[in-house]
Amino acid sequence: MLDSESLIGIYMDRTVPNTGSEEIQLYMRTYYSLLRSTDAIKIETLVESHVAMRSSLHEYATDVDPDVPALMYSALRLPSCMVHVDEVLIGQMERAFIAGGYKDIASWERVYSPGRRRRTQFDGKSKLAVYIVSRSDIDDLVPIMTAFQIEWNKLHELLQNEDVQDILESHRNDSELNQDEFEQIAEYLHMSAGDLRRIHLLWDDNFIENLLYISKNRKSMSLRMISGSLADYRRATASWWNTLCEELEAVDIDPKQRPVYFVSSNTHSLINLLAGFARRYEESLVNYIEQFKETSLLTEYEDIKQSYHKSIDNFLYYVLKEYLSEEGHETKQVLAEEEQRLGITRIPSRYGFEIETQVIELGKLEAQWFDPRLGRAEDLEPMRHSNALIINIDYPLGMAAYELLSRIAEGVGRLNGVYVMGKAATLNGRIGDMMIPNVIHDEHSMNTYLFRNCFTARHVRSYMTYGNILDNQKAVTVLGTFLQNPRYMSVFYHEGYTDIEMEGGPYLSAVYEAFRPKRHPMNEIVNLHSVQFDIGFLHYASDTPMKKGQNLGAGSLSYGGVEPTYASAIAILRRIFYNETERLIETNFESIST
Repeated sequence: MLDSESLIGIYMDRTVPNTGSEEIQLYMRTYYSLLRSTDAIKIETLVESHVAMRSSLHEYATDVDPDVPALMYSALRLPSCMVHVDEVLIGQMERAFIAGGYKDIASWERVYSPGRRRRTQFDGKSKLAVYIVSRSDIDDLVPIMTAFQIEWNKLHELLQNEDVQDILESHRNDSELNQDEFEQIAEYLHMSAGDLRRIHLLWDDNFIENLLYISKNRKSMSLRMISGSLADYRRATASWWNTLCEELEAVDIDPKQRPVYFVSSNTHSLINLLAGFARRYEESLVNYIEQFKETSLLTEYEDIKQSYHKSIDNFLYYVLKEYLSEEGHETKQVLAEEEQRLGITRIPSRYGFEIETQVIELGKLEAQWFDPRLGRAEDLEPMRHSNALIINIDYPLGMAAYELLSRIAEGVGRLNGVYVMGKAATLNGRIGDMMIPNVIHDEHSMNTYLFRNCFTARHVRSYMTYGNILDNQKAVTVLGTFLQNPRYMSVFYHEGYTDIEMEGGPYLSAVYEAFRPKRHPMNEIVNLHSVQFDIGFLHYASDTPMKKGQNLGAGSLSYGGVEPTYASAIAILRRIFYNETERLIETNFESIST
């Protein structure tokens, strides 16, 4: 039973936001109606409705001057070969592309984007195949492509100046501009030298070559839907789950017979906390940053060594990630063997969408290697008797969260908890703050979900040196990062929704179906307080869209995002350990009683 105070709180949260986002809805209706065509559609036909939307991520779309944050945001979420791409093909599975006439799709080059985990393949000429998991991929990809083309064509017009072309041509072979030349080009392109530096960092050695290519070629991309039905999405997810089960069978794990704790996070934080690699390789990691003259990191390392407040572990985890990103390290093989010994199985997505899965056997972990913040080794020894699994997936995008968790809930023996950590935008906080919601409004289902978040501020406070921890928050799951504008956000802000993210609502729709005998409702207030397993959401702020220039295109969390990431991961693992220890004690007591 809920007490009167809780009931009053729920009643006050029952206001359903009415965004009135006609421009956004018009944009979405436009591209979905066009994508029904069996022929390719021109991105140019979407520019008018894209601009009319007045997206917060593309604030200066109508300006003659380049919108550098929008350009950077879109370019980071597309592969570098996008410079040469004229046609993008979207579908769910390889056989769909083959059926669509692209018989050699398997031989196309795998290409990657820094800011999106999405399977993409390039034919080496002008075509890009993009594998999608749900309609959220369309809502993400279409605005990104449109923004990229708009900003490309602004640069194309500005690069028609003969003086700037002469400067670029003179460095075609050496790719080295002096400071005066660099500032001249920035001036010709109507941007600051700092903004041009960021583009230079993005394109690196191809910077001059790309600018010359842009100067000679106006961008006119097309988009073709190969497959995109709901049945196709479910077929792709079923293929993912079947492949996962086959991989686990090879290491004698049957998820259908095991209790499971589901985690949506990333591919490194849980493993780093559990396996203890970073501390064992501390000397090698310090040598690495010294070798590459990472003076800021060396300064940070010395500062941490003399401080009682900063975590050496968080620092080493960050450096380890950078260290392993370098090719040719024998350490990778050593770590892979260690993971296998500790019952950690990594399963990359070999077909269709790009999501790595990690399956962790709690009974095989060695508490002596745990990050000390997870608890005393002797207190965690009972877990050696556990048969439970942690299934951690590299956080998906939008409705993919619903598809994947639904499949997992159907396929495992028992779901003991759902824990989600990830980035979000904050309307009332700062970058690096932590938001802990207990109300999530989902723009996909139009449901407002009320639930008991198993985390509060006290669960993460000990692991945060900087930033505010804001619990009892109201979050909104949006349709896409570009599909927001100031009016849209102000409506939610007015109703007290200050945490903007992309997966919470779909996850809760799957949670509803995991404990109720019917499909999740639409456009309702949904009370999930009676769910019999843990629900935990931890969001850390990476974006403050209501502050000018503070969108995700304007910067990166980099090392600054380490602390909230690991504070979240520690809280999740401690909660799992507590629940699993309690379950083992209860199970043992019942067996003794019997």
